[in-house]
Amino acid sequence: MPSRYPGAVTQDWEPVVLHKTKPKSQDLRDPKAVNAALRSGLAVQTVKKFDAGSNKKGKSMAVPVINTKKLEEETEPSAMDRVKAEVRLAIQKARLEKKMSQADLAKQINERTQVVQEYENGKAVPNQAVLAKMEKVLGVKLRGKHVK
Repeated sequence: MPSRYPGAVTQDWEPVVLHKTKPKSQDLRDPKAVNAALRSGLAVQTVKKFDAGSNKKGKSMAVPVINTKKLEEETEPSAMDRVKAEVRLAIQKARLEKKMSQADLAKQINERTQVVQEYENGKAVPNQAVLAKMEKVLGVKLRGKHVK
């Protein structure tokens, strides 16, 4: 009978290692998997998250509720300074002389239109960087004695 293997027959004795895939985290959180691990004596780590998944603050909170308005009033007795009337009028006058809309000015100073509106309405808290950009584009002095 002819032999199927040409030459001498050899045995490969190298070990073969089979790797199991790691279980997914969702599978590890499965109640059945947790119970099976507890039964087999494995260590199971549990973490209780405080107020997890809810937007409600219960009556039994360990941390007291802090009223941010009261905290602000305590640390800062006076209200935030707003844009002065002279600065508001100077911005509007200079912008209209250059025949620019608020959107055009906002685009040139790389800010939102709402920022320019707030400055012209006197609702904005003065930011020296924004005022400097407006001065550059409008060619009018806005900082100095007018704004603190």
